[in-house]
Amino acid sequence: MQQPDMHGPVTVLGAGIVGICTALSLLERGLSVTLVDKGEPGQETSMGNAGVVSPWSIIPQSLPGTWKSIPRLMFGGSRPLSIHPRAAMQMIPWGLRFLGRGNEKQVRDSAEAMSHLCGPSIELFQRHLAGTGHEGLIAESMYVHAFRDGSRANLDAIDYRIRSENGADLELIGKDRLEEIEPALSTDFNAAILIKGQARVRSPGRLGQVLAEKARELGATFRQLQIQRIRRVEDNWDVICEGETLQAKRIVLCMGAWTPGLLKNLGISVPLMAERGYHVEFGDPGIEIYNSVMDVDAKVVASSMEGGVRIAGQAEFAPVDAPPSKQRQRQLTKVAVSAFPELQTTEVSFWMGRRPSFPDSLPAIGAVNQQPGLFVNFGHSHYGLMMAPNSGEIIARSICEEHQNLSLKDYSLNRF
Repeated sequence: MQQPDMHGPVTVLGAGIVGICTALSLLERGLSVTLVDKGEPGQETSMGNAGVVSPWSIIPQSLPGTWKSIPRLMFGGSRPLSIHPRAAMQMIPWGLRFLGRGNEKQVRDSAEAMSHLCGPSIELFQRHLAGTGHEGLIAESMYVHAFRDGSRANLDAIDYRIRSENGADLELIGKDRLEEIEPALSTDFNAAILIKGQARVRSPGRLGQVLAEKARELGATFRQLQIQRIRRVEDNWDVICEGETLQAKRIVLCMGAWTPGLLKNLGISVPLMAERGYHVEFGDPGIEIYNSVMDVDAKVVASSMEGGVRIAGQAEFAPVDAPPSKQRQRQLTKVAVSAFPELQTTEVSFWMGRRPSFPDSLPAIGAVNQQPGLFVNFGHSHYGLMMAPNSGEIIARSICEEHQNLSLKDYSLNRF
């Protein structure tokens, strides 16, 4: 049997942060890489997130008792959860799988698998940024989980227990200390849990640009094309784009919420939903936020970035091609002012992105069975930014057939 060419070319479909990190890990191993995307590198889903880079964001979305909170999340004051009518039927089987994961054993299993992806995120981003002149894009930070009802700030809750058991440095603080740490935060917040040893990105969009430029300097080729489908032709893959067809021996699908459409053409169905998130960013905010601050009630994260103060989050399940919800800007602005009363809102921008979410909060990473030369790296849910560097490392090791001190079964498409 002919041995694979370890230094042969690889085509990465998708030039978001996951695709860029995949390319960097392949380029570091001496492989030739082409990235294909309809848009500018790093300017889709991850460019609009809250910028959190956390070794301790290892808690899946479905927890014991999550089902009890759904009415409040959908119909409460800030309404952080919504379901588009066109997605309702698809949500039924996905939602049952999601809620079925909400028992302690499966939460712990998912947390273990997530820890391998998130754990080295800071050091790997620092490695990728080294020598670019933009090392300051990632800064040390705490993650401040702020509670209006202080009785809900409980270090014995399962999510904080799992973090602590994995080595996280956590601290429960009261109102006075919280005011010292984040003076712009509303005095309505009476307690917080600090998750230490984290980082935040000051501009996720610029991070994507900087790392894409580093990939170019290492020899990567970027093609801006609209990908329509892929097909296996003898020993090659055809990547059929609008106006052009590319050939490749090996391809990696890193197209997030758009990946299922390509897999469907191969007869592969996956339970992935486009879980849209939003942000509002205030260009002249008049305040400074010193860490990543989560308003636990509203399910949003606030951070000071290069472009101003960004309030990001919430979850809207909808078809990938559905337009943004017009009322979200008003909702998020209201949430922002409630959490930060001195925030100036005259200069504001609005954004929507599509998180690719599996029911177990884990991505799909690795080779696709019975599809020679086809690899996947997608489905990172709320955690794409922080999981991207090690996901790229794992897929590069897989392509190069390097030994991994990690089983990939938790990230296999076959788990469904």
